Parts: sequence; C-alpha cells; structure tokens
Amino acid sequence: MQTILIIGCGAIAEAVVRYLAGNEAVAVAAAIVEPGTEAAARGVFGDDVALGHGIDDIGVTVDLAVDCAGHPALRQHGAAILSRGTDLITVSAGALGDADLYERLASAARQGESQLRVVSGAIGALDVLASADIGNLATVTYRGRKPPRGWRGSPAEDKLDLAALTEPAVHFSGSARDAALEYPKNANVAAAVALAGTGLDETTVELIADPGVERNIHEVIAEGDFGRFEFCVEGRSLPDNPRSSALAAMSVVREIIRTASTIVI
Repeated sequence: MQTILIIGCGAIAEAVVRYLAGNEAVAVAAAIVEPGTEAAARGVFGDDVALGHGIDDIGVTVDLAVDCAGHPALRQHGAAILSRGTDLITVSAGALGDADLYERLASAARQGESQLRVVSGAIGALDVLASADIGNLATVTYRGRKPPRGWRGSPAEDKLDLAALTEPAVHFSGSARDAALEYPKNANVAAAVALAGTGLDETTVELIADPGVERNIHEVIAEGDFGRFEFCVEGRSLPDNPRSSALAAMSVVREIIRTASTIVI
C-alpha cells in the first residue's frame, strides 16, 4: 500500500480524500496544515492521520506528498519535501512562473533524486502538447473564459467594470509567465499548458470575462509538425467551493492512483 501526505485541508484536499475512500492501494497517513486549522483538518482527515505544520514534524514516513493548498504552500513546503527524496504532486502550476521558485524546487528535486509532478488540473489534452513538443510545436494559445463573477478578487476588477459587462471583454493578453505572476489565483491552467508545451514565455494567453457563459471555459489551440488541434472544456466547480475546479481535484486523484498502479495509461 502507498502512503501519502496531503498539504492543506480545504475543498480540494477534502475532495481528494473523498475520491480515495475505499481505495485499498492508497492510504492518507499524514497532512501538513496551517496553525489554527487542526480542528478543521480532523474533520477532513479523521483522527488516525498524523498532523503537522511542516514535513519535519509529522512524525511518519510517507511514499508521496500531494499539494492541495495552492501557491504559498508550494513555496513554503515544496523544497523541503523534495530534498528529502519524496515525490510531490502539485496543482499549483502557476507558482512556477516565479523563476527563482522554479529553480529552487528543481534544485531540491535533484538533491533528493525526487520529482515534482504538475497535474493537469482544470484542463486536459496536455499529453498531446507534451508529445507534440517532441517535434516542432510552433504555436500554443490558451484562452480562459469565465463569467464576470469568476474574476472577482483578481486584477480584472481593476481593468473592467465586471458588474456592467454586456459582452465578452479581454482583460489580459500576454505570455503564460506574465499571466501566472499577475493572476496567481487564476492562472494555474495557463501555466500547466505552457509547461506541457512551448514554455512559459512562448505560450500566448488570453483571459476573458464573458457575461454570456455560466461555467469556466478553457480552450487550447496548438499547431506544429504534428498538425493542429483545438481542445475545449467547460468546467464545473466543487459543490462546496465555487472557486475550486472539480476536475482539478480529480486530476490529483488520478495522478495518485497512477503512481500505485501496475499498468498506466
């Protein structure tokens, strides 16, 4: 049986635990949580899971760590976990737009002979991009379209009157790196697309507030030696947290299960 550590106790962590329930190949053995959230964490993980505030104080050995807590958690705990030789799954692709953090995590992974595995999150078709990039992948564009309320709390509020929109409006156009740095809570998908394909500086990103849609819509358009493809997904959020993608939680679980499987697709 594979034992895992989960970072965070929010909506994605709770969904991961729920999806893994009954899976005899994987057991949640420990969790890293913020001080003051222990009671909430017990509600998510139960009484048999070791809790700590960092990798050094959980008191148990695990086979795999899973970041479900976002960019600050990856910055705080990622290097320490990787340098110990423990592979780490993360949904926080956007954090890797910070070149210093990227190198710090890469260095820690080399030191620990471990891997940082960035999951697909709320998007799909990253296997196509990664394969196409073996040849000449000429262009990759990611377009993120959300209803205006989906951009509340982001820099879009400073660029658009979200409440007054009557037609789609682009509030960001630029590289995936700039999107990840400017929209840290909204650009994990853009960064994941970039990391799978042409890179953070070569991937074009458009972010759109669209009063005509009800769900978050993610589109990828790519061309290269392989040909051309377009991918689109209309994502639903987790029932108990409209800011978190259900598919993002599912992608974490899929990667966990992959590491414990004998035949992998």
